[in-house]
Amino acid sequence: MTDSTIWWLLAGAAVAVELVTGTFYLLMVTVGLAAAALAAHLGVSVMAQIVVAAVIGGGAVVLWHWKRSKNPKPAQVQANRDVQMDIGETVHVQQWNADATASVKYRGAQWSVMLADNDAAPQPGLFKIKELHGNRLIVKKL
Repeated sequence: MTDSTIWWLLAGAAVAVELVTGTFYLLMVTVGLAAAALAAHLGVSVMAQIVVAAVIGGGAVVLWHWKRSKNPKPAQVQANRDVQMDIGETVHVQQWNADATASVKYRGAQWSVMLADNDAAPQPGLFKIKELHGNRLIVKKL
């Protein structure tokens, strides 16, 4: 069996493992294995093939990790608009209770409301939904 065949088999195995585990980093390692296979096709020595696999695969992993670290982290589930359709909607609070909670009618049901920032004095008016905690809306003043 030629060196290039071994590298291609390793690359195929890495892709298969990636499909099972779902980690994108393993695809970056696969790029290094494929680069080593191409180096083997060019007749490069085995030691150089290993170096090519390590440099290309490791470099791809480092670059991908660096790229991902630059992206902002997604909001937590209770404050993520992609998960909770109510985030960003407005509600009208007519009266606040003594414990800084209120009850509002929203989407045809009664909801418990609480201010997002506890330092603010609760005043009646329009509020924007910031988070959901169970059946409690966490709101901030518009």
